[in-house]
Amino acid sequence: MLTNQQTVRTALLEALPLALAIAAYGLSYGVLATQAHWSLWSTILMSLLVFSGSVQLVIVAMFISGAALPSMLITAVLLNLRNLLYGAALADNLAPASRKYRWLLAFGVSDESFVLGNIRYQKYGADPLYFGVVAGTFYSAWVVASYIGAYLGDLIDPVRWGLDLAFPITFVALLIPALTHKPIIATAITALGMASLLHHMMPNSEFNLILTGIIAPLVGLYIARRSHHG
Repeated sequence: MLTNQQTVRTALLEALPLALAIAAYGLSYGVLATQAHWSLWSTILMSLLVFSGSVQLVIVAMFISGAALPSMLITAVLLNLRNLLYGAALADNLAPASRKYRWLLAFGVSDESFVLGNIRYQKYGADPLYFGVVAGTFYSAWVVASYIGAYLGDLIDPVRWGLDLAFPITFVALLIPALTHKPIIATAITALGMASLLHHMMPNSEFNLILTGIIAPLVGLYIARRSHHG
């Protein structure tokens, strides 16, 4: 049984590599938001309150293209629906925490924290403290990087420096060792297949990400429930 201090240290060490990739992604968001003529504080406020890289980048792109506010809000909700599935899957892992603390942990649910939290749960059982430290590390990296990207603005070219690739590459490296259970494998295969098919059918469409982000986790949840009841 690890002490709280050991748990915090382990969480920080395991979160750090992905936090660096998230920071690179956050820099890209900050730069793009500045190029869309958002103010520094509106850019940071969105990171503080939303904390969703995919949502924020899509919203910036929609803003640049002149999309209406209702369309942007609906898109944000649809993109974040997968977090409901993540939360349901993490419920047992976070159950020992107090109700007030669970509300705070729920805000930290993301693709990255879900993967690390789920791996931890499979190995050691419920560990809200570990999840909280991981989520807090990712949140801090995202907000700080968003600020730096927005502050530097046009001085950084995300594509030239490869910042747009840092997060996907690191996340895939993290995901591969986690492909040990049928629900996770089913989710990954569904996401890969849907993303490829939709990109072929609708190149460069924001709806590709939305549909994949909704349907792939639903397939994983269905497999998980079927395995549980079977």
